[in-house]
Amino acid sequence: MPSSPHPPVHPADASSAPSPQGWVTAPVIDCEPVPQPISASPCPTPSATALHRRTPRPRRTPRVREAPPPRAAVAFADAALRSVIEVIDRRRPIAQLRPLMTPFLIDCVIACASAPRTGSATLRRVRVRPVDTGGAEVDAAEVFATFARGGRVHAVAGRIERHRESWRLVALQIG
Repeated sequence: MPSSPHPPVHPADASSAPSPQGWVTAPVIDCEPVPQPISASPCPTPSATALHRRTPRPRRTPRVREAPPPRAAVAFADAALRSVIEVIDRRRPIAQLRPLMTPFLIDCVIACASAPRTGSATLRRVRVRPVDTGGAEVDAAEVFATFARGGRVHAVAGRIERHRESWRLVALQIG
């Protein structure tokens, strides 16, 4: 064991000889209880009926499956997110985003595109979840996606809504 450059100081000697840093060392107090001897009678073995007794289990509530999103919404979400990532990487002109999203979001994407990037991004996975708006058909959906750039995985989230005969990206968060 390597020796310390400063020998430990006993608490009684602390007032007369403090260490150079002002630290004082003291013995550690043993806080563990004293070991007790094992009793002569070990724990009883459970009976066969106790081992094979059925225990009541809570009933599982059936999961309600939500309706799948419309295929058009999934295709739009995939194409829109690919376009956004390509605009940010400067592989696509910004004008191509106009029919896909609101003007405010286009300004946000332009701001993201101005930051320096290393390498190009690749969209990895896109998920679309319909939002219940109370109507018979789906008018809105949440979009979740991941993309990879430079060995790191990033996330994108957004919301798409019906706009005339197509879909439109109305909210976007790029991580």
